[in-house]
Amino acid sequence: MARYTGPVCKLCRREGEKLFLKGARCFSPKCAIEKRNYAPGMHGRSRSTRVERGSDYSRQLRAKQRARRTYGVLERQFQRYYSNALKKRGLTGLNFLQMLELRLDNVVYRLGLADSRNQARQFVNHGHFTVNSTKADIPSMILKIGDVVTLREKSAKLEFFKDMAAVAEKRAPSLWLNRDLGTMSGKVTRFPERAEIDGSLDEQLIVEYYSR
Repeated sequence: MARYTGPVCKLCRREGEKLFLKGARCFSPKCAIEKRNYAPGMHGRSRSTRVERGSDYSRQLRAKQRARRTYGVLERQFQRYYSNALKKRGLTGLNFLQMLELRLDNVVYRLGLADSRNQARQFVNHGHFTVNSTKADIPSMILKIGDVVTLREKSAKLEFFKDMAAVAEKRAPSLWLNRDLGTMSGKVTRFPERAEIDGSLDEQLIVEYYSR
């Protein structure tokens, strides 16, 4: 399974905003954006200026890259999600974002059971969660309404997860999810509405990018 393994702080700097890829660190003074809020590389400062006054294509590309990096998806899979969203009824852009939100790793993150999407992906890869009582270790699995995600009983006994409920309690889950910290589980109750998805993402520009 392909994934990005480079320094994630560079991704935030490239987009010029926090993508919250490193959990708690993103809220601390150690965040790279707080220190160097310009694109990485020798010509980072001038590149950031050019993007601000760039062409329609550059804005579409940046919107696509921002969404792709936020959810930790590589290009081929990202394009496949768009193709599937195009085939569904309704607004292509909304269908696309809902599909990304319903990824198993994102749902674990939205439930507050991981500090970041990267950490959630690692938890899923290591088989710490079940979906409808069946072990699930594929982060890109798209959940459906009624699916229940649960921390495995065996995993809950590990030292690392013992304080997870206390940590998760500080983060409210998304409104389209029903969380039960007693059983360390969450249920998908409905599709997320547009207002409940990251407002910095511009799905219309992404649709325009792939419609060229």
